[in-house]
Amino acid sequence: MTYQRPAYEEVTIADGGNAIVLRPSLRAATSLEQRHGLPALYRAIQERDHAILCEIVLRASVTRDEALRFLRQHENRPLRSFFYVVVPAVSELLQMFMPAVDGSGEASGETMSCAQFYRDLYRIATGALCWTPAEAWAATPQEIREAFKGHISANRMARGESVGEKPTERDPNQAANNIAEGLDPEFDRAGLRALKTKISGGDV
Repeated sequence: MTYQRPAYEEVTIADGGNAIVLRPSLRAATSLEQRHGLPALYRAIQERDHAILCEIVLRASVTRDEALRFLRQHENRPLRSFFYVVVPAVSELLQMFMPAVDGSGEASGETMSCAQFYRDLYRIATGALCWTPAEAWAATPQEIREAFKGHISANRMARGESVGEKPTERDPNQAANNIAEGLDPEFDRAGLRALKTKISGGDV
C-alpha cells in the first residue's frame, strides 16, 4: 500500500491510554538538522539511538510537558517498548521534514544544503508571505511551500496571466534570494542575466 502523507501534517505516538503529537514544524526541522544533520537523524532510527530519538520527540512535540511525561514514563521500561512506539512515528516525521515531491519539475541542477533550504523557507514565509516569525517557525516545510505556490498563483491572476499557463523555468531559490536583497520575489534574476549576456554579445 502506497504511503499517503496527511493533509495536515502531524504524527501521533499512542502509548496505552496516552498519546503525544509530533509536528514537523520548520523550527523542529531546522533545530534538529542543525544539531545532527538529516543523515544522522535517519541513522538514529536504524541504529536505535535512544538519546537522539528522545531529542526528536521532545523538539517536535506539540506539547512539551506531555513529551517530558512520556519520556519519563519510559525511563524504567525496557528499551524495546520505547522503540516499538517511537521508531515508526519518528520515521514518518522525518519524511515530513522535506516537502512532498509533486512531479512539477521544480528542481534545478544546483545542490543546496538543508540549512540553506530551511533558511530560504523562513525568508519566503516572513518576506513574501508576510507571516510573523512565530507563524513561520510553527508551519511545516510543506505548508510554506503550498502557501507560496498560492501566493504566486494569486499574483499571476492579478496580472491577468492564466493560472494553467506554464511559467518560464526559474531558479526555485530565486524568491528567497530576491527577498534577502530587498527585491520583488517575482523578479526574474536569471532572465535579466540572460538578457545582459545577449546584449553584450551583440545579439539584439
